[in-house]
Amino acid sequence: MRASLFITCLSDIFYPGVGKSMVKVLEQNGVELDFPEGQTCCGQPAYNSGYRSEARQAAEQMIRVFEESVYVVTPSGSCSAMIRHYYPQLFEDDPDLKRKAQQLADKTYEFSEFMIKVLKVEQDRIRAELRGTATYHHSCHMMRGIGVRDEPLQLLGMVRGLTLKELPYAEDCCGFGGTFSVKMSTISEAMVDEKVNHIVETGAEYLIGSDLGCLMNISGRLRRLGHEIKVLHVAEVLAGEGSVK
Repeated sequence: MRASLFITCLSDIFYPGVGKSMVKVLEQNGVELDFPEGQTCCGQPAYNSGYRSEARQAAEQMIRVFEESVYVVTPSGSCSAMIRHYYPQLFEDDPDLKRKAQQLADKTYEFSEFMIKVLKVEQDRIRAELRGTATYHHSCHMMRGIGVRDEPLQLLGMVRGLTLKELPYAEDCCGFGGTFSVKMSTISEAMVDEKVNHIVETGAEYLIGSDLGCLMNISGRLRRLGHEIKVLHVAEVLAGEGSVK
């Protein structure tokens, strides 16, 4: 099976290890990967800030870059949601580009979603081991954006030695929301403090998630408040790699 990697801005700039972990796990499961070098930001920050023309330019580039890809896999529910829900809307006035945008949307998958829905991995294909207790943060774009909730938990349930504890009020936003955390910083801080309190309440040693924006936001607040909870992306856990903290 062939697939193309879409390594998002946050992974590329801040957390390249997450991309490497994703490559390791996918290759272990028989996926032949390529990395189209013309890929850019998906355009979500521009789109969320009301700059639809600039978002459209980014989307056109991404459509061209991944046009020949069989599958596109990314470590981000947020960027997956941008491509799948908003790319076709950006080209309502251009039937050809709208068709191509929909084709890209239909073949774009968040990492854990791809592992479960496309590769259909089972216990014997997961080699990871992590001794300890973890809780999982369900990011907004994963659940409400692309409807992915159980897939990461299924994968984590295959990791030897890992005990999962349910996060109270798991569906609450962590307060990041991209530009929201800048424009509404006071509200954002209150939201992430509430999220951190619930994480600490579980007694978990690890916080695991699927969106690096959320993990960056939460890990920063955990450090600021003096908590030693380690923060990991799902791909890192499956690859047996270090934390994003």
